[in-house]
Amino acid sequence: MAFARRIPGLKRETPRQAGGWLGHPSCVQPESVWGVESFALQSEESRCIQGQGCGLKSPGGCNRNTCGLLVFQMDARVTRGWRLGPRCNLNKEAAGRAGAGDTLLSIDETIQLIRIGEPPVSTNPSVPAPTSVCSTALADAPWVFDTQEPGYGPGASMHDTLPAGSPQQGFLPQEYRQASKSELDGRIRNAKAALGEGLVILGHFYQRDEVIQYADFVGDSFQLANAARTRPKAKFIVFCGVHFMAETADMLSRSDQAVVLPNLAAGCSMADMADLDSVTDCWNELEEVFGSAPDASGRQPIVPVTYMNSSAALKGFCGQHGGIVCTSSNATEVLQWALAHGQRALFFPDQHLGRNTGKAIGIPLEQMPLWDPSKRLGGSDAQTLKDSRVILWHGFCSVHKRFTVGQIQAARLRFPEVRVIVHPECPMPVVDAADASGSTDYITKAIAAAPAGSTFAIGTEINLVQRLANQNPQHKIFCLDSVVCPCSTMYRIHPSYMAWVLEALTHGQVLNRITVSEEVAIPARIALERMLSLKPTLQGEDSVMSA
Repeated sequence: MAFARRIPGLKRETPRQAGGWLGHPSCVQPESVWGVESFALQSEESRCIQGQGCGLKSPGGCNRNTCGLLVFQMDARVTRGWRLGPRCNLNKEAAGRAGAGDTLLSIDETIQLIRIGEPPVSTNPSVPAPTSVCSTALADAPWVFDTQEPGYGPGASMHDTLPAGSPQQGFLPQEYRQASKSELDGRIRNAKAALGEGLVILGHFYQRDEVIQYADFVGDSFQLANAARTRPKAKFIVFCGVHFMAETADMLSRSDQAVVLPNLAAGCSMADMADLDSVTDCWNELEEVFGSAPDASGRQPIVPVTYMNSSAALKGFCGQHGGIVCTSSNATEVLQWALAHGQRALFFPDQHLGRNTGKAIGIPLEQMPLWDPSKRLGGSDAQTLKDSRVILWHGFCSVHKRFTVGQIQAARLRFPEVRVIVHPECPMPVVDAADASGSTDYITKAIAAAPAGSTFAIGTEINLVQRLANQNPQHKIFCLDSVVCPCSTMYRIHPSYMAWVLEALTHGQVLNRITVSEEVAIPARIALERMLSLKPTLQGEDSVMSA
């Protein structure tokens, strides 16, 4: 059976006319960005249908000076194959925009160009655009993975192990999978207008630009959860982020407000590296070593600290055991608080943030052993644990694990004046080699405050880095990692899912609602309130951008 792929913006002719889609002078866009409208054809042959405008080459070898319909035998992967000719392509459109002082391509557009062998243009010749991706499947629409074997999807976390029972996204109706970019835009904006003040959309820094454009607020996970509080009339909070963020928003919102996650498969591999059962087992083993009685000064043997990037259940665990939550902005203050209240801290799930923070406040590395939950006593001995100040969980962020000292050295060799700023979730050698490290908010503010003409190499998620380059044309800004490899789970959110959940809300149906039971939420809020009482040393890091 052969199928035809719709090119967004093309005119539909009669259903029997060679599959029904003919070209026009506008450029072809790879279908997997916005969806496929396919239907059976009588012919099994690969062929091109005459259109007009630009060169097109099919996987089957057909090569004509055409824009329009490409028909070919499709395998199980469904997508692979637009190749644009020299007279009409996204890259030349991008060049035109760049020449007019407009923004660079989004990461989505960059990925599609790399896929078809058209190197993206750069507005700055000295900083070439990326030419490779960590997975060719990044060019596929996210719903392709909803029906496949459970996993995080292509991108930085694609090799991480998804725990059994993790939330999965169900079937996305065909009308949303088939909708063009312009159709989705109209439907999303119409739904927003219909819902009015009853809706607030939150967009995390790492979301794709195609989603961020609809957000009422842009920020990190905790900033966004608090931003929702500024919209008291909002009945619906649509969180364009990942699962633990939506959980936090639910715990901090009113009971009459519904929190919606557009794609339930948008989880977090780091958050999944520490679960309640494993942390409870760890706690019980540590109590065997330390006991549970406080010392002479009243400090507990150990205080649990969980990073914001963790489940509501682990935040609740910390609330129940005298612990606290931290963000990358106030990790220093939180760790100091924990060590003032306890003889040592158990820091999870991100070992790198814990190690970098502990080192920054003067704790020797030998007093920060790593806890491997698969081993007895985490792979340490009792004496090492007794001598510890911070016990680090064996977890990490796959996005920030990609950055290396070699990338920093290469950036300095190319641009001696470069300022390197990385996220504290990066491995310690990378943080040590950088000029500065800080949260996404810190990075954003550091760039905005720099004198015009500065050069920055940034070590964090590539959607944010590209957006910062667009928002700050007075600077030269590039990602340390030259390979396009976005956060796998953030990338599961797409305008098609947004249109789906928003239009359902206009009809009184709440899809993909995220709720946390009060049994978990009550102690979790205690740990969150403790965190709220500790302001970052750098004032202003708790701000959020209104979009």
